[in-house]
Amino acid sequence: MVREEFVPEALAGIGYALISCEITYFSRILDCMFGVWGKGKGLFVGSVSHGIMILHLIEWVVSGFINLQSFKRIECLCREISRLCELGYALFVVVMAAAGALRGLNKAPLIGTRAETVHRIRVSLEKCIAVVARDLVSNTGNFGHSAFDPNNRLVVQCIALSLARSGPVSFDPSLLLCLTFASLTEVFPLRAFYSRILDSLHKKSNQLGLSEVKAHLDSILFKEAGAITRVFCNQYVSADEENKTMVEKLMWSYCQDLYSGHRRIALSLHGELPELFGDLEKIAESSFLMVVVFASVVTKDRFISTLSREKLLDVSVGVLVSFSRVEYFRRIRLPEYTDAIRGVAKNVQENETACVYFVESMPSYDELTNRDGSLGLSRVEYNWAKDNVQTARILFYLRVIPTCIEHVPAPVFSKVVASTMFLYMGHPNGKLARASHSVFVSFMSSGKDSNQEERMVLKEQLVFYYIQRALEGYPGITPFDGMASGVVALVRNLPAGSPATMYCVHSLADKAKILCSKSMIEDVEMWKDWQGDSEPSKKLLELLLRLLSLVDIQILPSLMKLLAQFIVELPKDGQNMVLDEIYNQVADSDDVTRKPALVSWLQSLSFLCSQSSFTKPRKEGNGSSSSGTDTLSLNGVSARL
Repeated sequence: MVREEFVPEALAGIGYALISCEITYFSRILDCMFGVWGKGKGLFVGSVSHGIMILHLIEWVVSGFINLQSFKRIECLCREISRLCELGYALFVVVMAAAGALRGLNKAPLIGTRAETVHRIRVSLEKCIAVVARDLVSNTGNFGHSAFDPNNRLVVQCIALSLARSGPVSFDPSLLLCLTFASLTEVFPLRAFYSRILDSLHKKSNQLGLSEVKAHLDSILFKEAGAITRVFCNQYVSADEENKTMVEKLMWSYCQDLYSGHRRIALSLHGELPELFGDLEKIAESSFLMVVVFASVVTKDRFISTLSREKLLDVSVGVLVSFSRVEYFRRIRLPEYTDAIRGVAKNVQENETACVYFVESMPSYDELTNRDGSLGLSRVEYNWAKDNVQTARILFYLRVIPTCIEHVPAPVFSKVVASTMFLYMGHPNGKLARASHSVFVSFMSSGKDSNQEERMVLKEQLVFYYIQRALEGYPGITPFDGMASGVVALVRNLPAGSPATMYCVHSLADKAKILCSKSMIEDVEMWKDWQGDSEPSKKLLELLLRLLSLVDIQILPSLMKLLAQFIVELPKDGQNMVLDEIYNQVADSDDVTRKPALVSWLQSLSFLCSQSSFTKPRKEGNGSSSSGTDTLSLNGVSARL
């Protein structure tokens, strides 16, 4: 047995011997080379680096024969390599030797009879690798047992690397399964890392696997992730329906494990050990790219196939749900990601069953707030707003749901979406809050439900809590543009005279008064300039003024009365600015139904404001008289309306 440190020198000598000897010595020299790792099951002690050396050694030998135009030698050498897989040698050596020969043959000129010779040799070498893969799959029961045996792991790794480096290879089910297993357990072994780290944390051990994670980042296998993903996808495209379905299920299951595992790690580490967490995220980000590329290939392949409509919808929902689980790792905008999302989302939003299935895959409110302890982290104080992995997933749902809201039945929206929507309206991240308001807007604007009455009842019910939830976080958490779009949507889509609309108008007016009172205490000159001011109370007042042209005729009188009561209490500068704004709005209006009422109301309001400027100086001496005058004036405005 050759000692470890002498392996490169031994292989170099074998290479020179192969390229310079007669054909009759090939068998003995290869037997010597393969014997470096022993003969017989379990006797070899190899590594991926040894396999890479073998691959490039055989590639160099074959390239040399090509330069010498000695195709007979190439044929004999490759025949010996193919034969050796039946003689009990270390399987990883056989695989890498065959891959090296395939890689060398890529440089061969394909002219005349040589093309036939090269093709025949390639077929035999590919068959050699496929036989090893088939035996491995059979011996491990489709990787159900003994899959993590060191010898089996080495063979899987070498099969993946050999296919990545040897050029196009014909489809074989066993090769596809080996590539799938290699990608999910060897190239991106996050599940194993998560398990070991969590176990170490549970045992309060200092061995958290930082060195293992760093070693993997520097490994050949991880650096070849892109090439392995490419050949994996090529094998998938050539597979039959049964194998495609199997691989898709394995990939979607991996996404679920990646989501739950990374979430546990993030919450368990509490921001500690940033180096370890950062290295894990590097691997996870690369696995995200693998998932995106695979999903892109799946969508392109499935959408041009003769797949049944039901199966196509299952695939589309599977892609969407899996993307939601890996959304946290999306750091850049990829064309493959965008194209896949558009394709499957368009497919899903046209079918109610698919929409419901997708929406119901969203974590429940109890899961989001961790009431059921699903993470199993009893010692961790949980804060849903700081769960970044989960937050990214919910943001994905909140962005996709509006595209299919027309096909989401009211009971499903009420049971699954509403509570989550309201929860994330209070999220400190503005993206989450705005997305939640967008979901509300889309639901209020939807109207193709088969049960219109049920949907309308739910809309009115949601408005009361929506306004309460939005205003309690304003200003601060609630984004004004999101709330404004929600208010406009409910005003436009609720029935005329709806109590929910009335509640909305009154709540906005009350909030505006409270904010205005506080603002005038802090800034006595806040009414000097109307334009360009982002003061929260002014924004609410602008929204109320906008509603003058949006609310139905039954709600309009109440809105005008509330505005009149609010405006007359403003200082003179504020009154003038608001009146000017209303003048412009009414003048530009072409609504012949409400314009006469608005003109009459505005005249009364202007008169009342002018009178209040004279009565205010007398308030100090005769407060009761002033109060009585204001009350009479307001009653007069109400009467005019």
